[in-house]
Amino acid sequence: MRLVCLYIVFIFLAGCTVQQIQQTLGDYLETDELTTEQVTAGLKEALVKGVTTGTSKASSLNGYFGNPKIRIPFPPDVQRVEEKLRSIGLGGEVDKFVETLNRGAEEAAKEAKPIFVEAIKGMTVQDAWGILKGTDNEATQYLKAKTSAQLTAKFQPVIKQALDKTSATKYYGDIISTYNKIPFVDKVNPDLESYATSLALEGLFTLVAEEEREIRANPGARTTELLKKVFAQQD
Repeated sequence: MRLVCLYIVFIFLAGCTVQQIQQTLGDYLETDELTTEQVTAGLKEALVKGVTTGTSKASSLNGYFGNPKIRIPFPPDVQRVEEKLRSIGLGGEVDKFVETLNRGAEEAAKEAKPIFVEAIKGMTVQDAWGILKGTDNEATQYLKAKTSAQLTAKFQPVIKQALDKTSATKYYGDIISTYNKIPFVDKVNPDLESYATSLALEGLFTLVAEEEREIRANPGARTTELLKKVFAQQD
């Protein structure tokens, strides 16, 4: 049947230029050989690969703390706390807190993969071709837009547990308590868990996006036949 179809196409192309023939045949073969289901499966596979590598990097020692791209700093909305404490010789306490904060994110990242994978499984086919032909982090942005609220709700308890485990919560409480005892300062009590959750997830998405760009740009990163076939369409 395929040969018959190709024969018919050749008949209709008899009066076309070489360039027109190549373009038409390319469109025909591309459409015929790659189904929407394959594209969707390939994108899901790429995302799973990305989150697997990304969460592995994030959850390793210094995955956050040693990576300037995703390292979580002292909360900027209470920057005056850090500045004031450093000015009175408590910079070491601030540094210790920042380290434990990032250790908490690294600990939480160990639990992130199944949450991401479950979200990826629910991906529909409607935007599949658009994602494939989109920017170099299109799939990551799609995943972020579709799952951020759900991931935040699921991830925040994990972050809380991780912050408690690494003593980040205690250090933060001690720091804020110390600051609030300083005469004539405005008292502060920001939400550490929400802050840490937001930046921990942002860091994970950053690493996933890096993996997606690698798969799109580097054929060697496409480790399965399906990935090679699907992402060859964008080369």
